[in-house]
Amino acid sequence: MTVRVDMGLDERGGPVTIDLEELLATRLLVQGNSGSGKSHLLRRLLERSAGQVQQVVIDPEGDFITLSGAYGHVVIEGADYAEREIARIAGRLREHRASVVLSLEGLEAEAQMRCAATFLSALFDAPREHWYPALVVVDEAQLFAPTTGGEVAEEVRRASLSAMTNLMCRGRKRGLAGVIATQRLAKLAKNVAAEASNFLMGRTFLDIDMARAADLLGMDRRQAEAIRDLPRGSFLALGPSVSRRPITVKIGAVETSARSGSPKLVPLPKAPAGDLQELLFAPEPLAPMLPLTEPERRPVPADDLVATIAKPVPAAPALPDMPAVDVEAVHADVLRAIVADADSSTRPAAVLFQDFQVRCRMAGLARPPLDLPGFTRRLSCARAGIFDVTADEWADALALGGTLPDDMLGAFLLLARAARDGAPCPSDAAIAETYGTSSLGRVRRLIGYIESRELIVCRTDLAGKRSITIPRLGWTTAAAEAA
Repeated sequence: MTVRVDMGLDERGGPVTIDLEELLATRLLVQGNSGSGKSHLLRRLLERSAGQVQQVVIDPEGDFITLSGAYGHVVIEGADYAEREIARIAGRLREHRASVVLSLEGLEAEAQMRCAATFLSALFDAPREHWYPALVVVDEAQLFAPTTGGEVAEEVRRASLSAMTNLMCRGRKRGLAGVIATQRLAKLAKNVAAEASNFLMGRTFLDIDMARAADLLGMDRRQAEAIRDLPRGSFLALGPSVSRRPITVKIGAVETSARSGSPKLVPLPKAPAGDLQELLFAPEPLAPMLPLTEPERRPVPADDLVATIAKPVPAAPALPDMPAVDVEAVHADVLRAIVADADSSTRPAAVLFQDFQVRCRMAGLARPPLDLPGFTRRLSCARAGIFDVTADEWADALALGGTLPDDMLGAFLLLARAARDGAPCPSDAAIAETYGTSSLGRVRRLIGYIESRELIVCRTDLAGKRSITIPRLGWTTAAAEAA
């Protein structure tokens, strides 16, 4: 069965078609600088051959997902799946002959290459009974088959290049017809480009790309100069599925459009300079106050509760009368002495609690009314410079910090204290000392966690100075170096 795909008109107004069966056997390379109309050409080919052959599109920019509405292509968002899932989906689509668009828009360059390599390899490795014919369209092919490694890991580059080479060199016997498009022919691996027998060359201006195009088309340099003069949307076509002699084709219209089009001029705003300055430097609105919620109480198992109730309580031994003392004042003095000890920041809270109990007894408290969790929180406050937790000025900050784990309270209160006073933002080293660690990486993760709980907002200016705001309290530190 011969199926011809109408691509547009030649210079004399005659139709130019692509023999789809011949294309499946001989592969296609599309080249043209940015803005030459490559994506428009691919879209024309996909739209006019939809329903005639299975189509698989690898789309690094997410431009072709609009095919799903008009032609039923299934969109696969590469960022949403693990490599194993991508491979399984690729195997399923070969089995069920579904047309798909693999969108890699949400991935970084290395992740795009890894995802494409996994996907293409799974298509290639499908069992023989699933070797149905399919057009495999790869846009921006130079990203997946680069001539040099660039900034990606070498193993990733090798895997991606190997998958692209298999597609173009050995894919035909497995029913896979590669259609690759690139804006920089010189950046596309030669062993991938050389396997194409059909070419659609759009306008290009760089001499190195012109030389590669002339080499592929078998033209001398003077003949290849015609490529430089092609208007936008026109391509020089050559190959067994298009024409045995070079012809110029003006690509026809398409029914769908990309989500992102070519940039067009739009009028600039006419607002006065003063208004624009006010808009640019307007302070960020504070986050809305959220109600503070009590931490969820964990019920005690009934059996444990019954056992506790049934257990006889030993009579407390009689203690000699002690002179009345101010408990909070003693706690504050003892904690101040503990924090002043240079070694206390590296000692576990349980060890410091024993020291706390001894010091309290020496100060006249026969039985300090703090257990270990309570002491841990008071110690966190003390490390932040807050010794009187009953003061009204810290009530709101302590209520906010109460939603954090005990070991994070001190770091939060250190930031809160600096923010309340408008002091410079504490450095990572100062926060590390309060947090009881020497790892600045842990400090950065700590700040990120507290910010994720919407208790603070970090801002780093272009000079690298950090300031921290506590939106619910309206407090902000002054900007300071984080290191």
